[in-house]
Amino acid sequence: MRVHARKAGVAGGTLEETPLATVARVKRFLPFLSSRPARASALGRDALAALATTFLAIPQGVAYAMIAGLPPVMGLYASVVPTIIGSLFRSSRHVVSGPTNAVSLLVGGAVGALAQDLGAAPAEVALSMAMMVGLMQLGAGLLRLGTVVDYISSSVVLGYITGAGVLIGIGQLPNLTGTTGAHGDVVTQVAGWLAGLHGVNPTAVAVAVSTASLVVALRRLGQRVPGELIALVVATAACVGLGLSDRLAVVGDLSPVPASLPPLTAPAILEPRLLMVALAATVLSLVESSSLARSIADRTGDRLDLSVEFAGQGLSNIAAAFTGGYPVSGSLARSALNHSAGAQTRWSGVLCGVFVAAGLLLGGPLIERVPIAALAGLLLVVAHRLVNVSRIRQTFRAGRADALAFLGTLAGTWALRLDHAIYLGVSISIVLFLRRARLLVVRELRVDTSGRLREVATEGASPATCVRVVHVEGPLFFGAAGELRDALGAMAGDGVGALVVRLKRAQGMDLTTATALAAIAEGLAEQGRHLVLVGMRPDAMGVLERSGAAARIGRANLFPTQDGWFEALDAGLARALALAEAPEDSPLRAYLAMRAGRAQQG
Repeated sequence: MRVHARKAGVAGGTLEETPLATVARVKRFLPFLSSRPARASALGRDALAALATTFLAIPQGVAYAMIAGLPPVMGLYASVVPTIIGSLFRSSRHVVSGPTNAVSLLVGGAVGALAQDLGAAPAEVALSMAMMVGLMQLGAGLLRLGTVVDYISSSVVLGYITGAGVLIGIGQLPNLTGTTGAHGDVVTQVAGWLAGLHGVNPTAVAVAVSTASLVVALRRLGQRVPGELIALVVATAACVGLGLSDRLAVVGDLSPVPASLPPLTAPAILEPRLLMVALAATVLSLVESSSLARSIADRTGDRLDLSVEFAGQGLSNIAAAFTGGYPVSGSLARSALNHSAGAQTRWSGVLCGVFVAAGLLLGGPLIERVPIAALAGLLLVVAHRLVNVSRIRQTFRAGRADALAFLGTLAGTWALRLDHAIYLGVSISIVLFLRRARLLVVRELRVDTSGRLREVATEGASPATCVRVVHVEGPLFFGAAGELRDALGAMAGDGVGALVVRLKRAQGMDLTTATALAAIAEGLAEQGRHLVLVGMRPDAMGVLERSGAAARIGRANLFPTQDGWFEALDAGLARALALAEAPEDSPLRAYLAMRAGRAQQG
């Protein structure tokens, strides 16, 4: 039910909000107030999921702060209050805010140079950057700019993430060998590392390789096994027990990790150059967070409000600025673990922040003794995971535009400053959008009183039906993926066992929309429901096949266009009615019977 938000004013016919509408608008950005009280059983599962996520958050917080060139404790601080605030104010109940590898690398690429130019400590620059990022994200949410991220191609994001993975790996090579490195572009860093190989520390190499091997081995036991934490604990215990600490640099050599709660801090730097880097971090964080939230929502059936997501992420970054952290985002690894570990409500994220704070109080001095080489081994595994070879192959198979967007952004991460690489990627997305921008039209098809299948307006309540038919017109490129996802999500409401989507008049399908359709199909399948696609032209079928979406949707549920009128639609409807076990008196069954009768008469 919609609340009427405005009424006519007295003077000049102006429109004024009613008090009820104002309350509704404010409540929209306070999602924790709308959450149902959690039962004791749900809180128990939330606590277990939070504990599992904490075991991942602690080692990642330390490691990602090292990527950012900041004191390791800042990664832990960024995993306490920002995580709690993000969980309370985000639209998603599963996404966990905190340090991430991609944002940390962007911060690290700018903080050191800016700190030197400004004569400030890197931590001071990072705090101010978090404040700027938070304000921009909060503003984007309040201005309802949630759909803006739909116009950034997934190929651009993949290019940046792949480039970031390579840069993270190269950046850890000196820590792997226990030698000195060099700052600069990829070539400069590799050359500096090679020049120092005469002083290789065999102990550091052994610790790094052993840690990486243990992380990989434990990962095979399942996502819920805290492989990163176990590997760091084993490496630290072995170094202390074997008396190797004097041969290795440890976290405490970089900066102390006090046994205390996050301090109150005040960002105080306002510099135009910092603002430009913060804008790039804002874009990256929003794309990363919204993509993650949508991916999980596809599986849970939750309805997202991206504007609330933006505002919640902004508040999380503002909290980081005032509690000793640095720019944060939605963490893919921690959010996926939170969901798979059985989290039921947003309180799992809140408890995760509380547990990390307890870890700080109890284990601060222990974290100081973690060998830097062990963290290097962990980060090399992280870097390897960021280079997703299968998705890169799908991108090249999907089409020339996706491949060019990927390669352009990838080259930018290696040749340009990372914030400039973000702007390059956004520019590529804008160019692709302007070349192909059109409106996407989604209408429902229903059987009318004469027994014909006709388009109808979708506003208002829809009659209960176990099979729903949707007609899509327009270009299915990456800018329309979010609109398509939202429209089909609204159509696949409660009671709909199968959703039939006719794509006869849709053109230009690319990797992003193919992936979105596959994600919708998988989300429905997890709920025992089905997605059936009909009327795809050969070019669209090619993208579905090359991207792997056809296999994910199920080839039995794909009915490409055929020579005869409505043959593909009729076959798809029959398939959907069988999958949904539609009743015999279903209007769609009567429609198919009428069609079959006419075919026999013809």
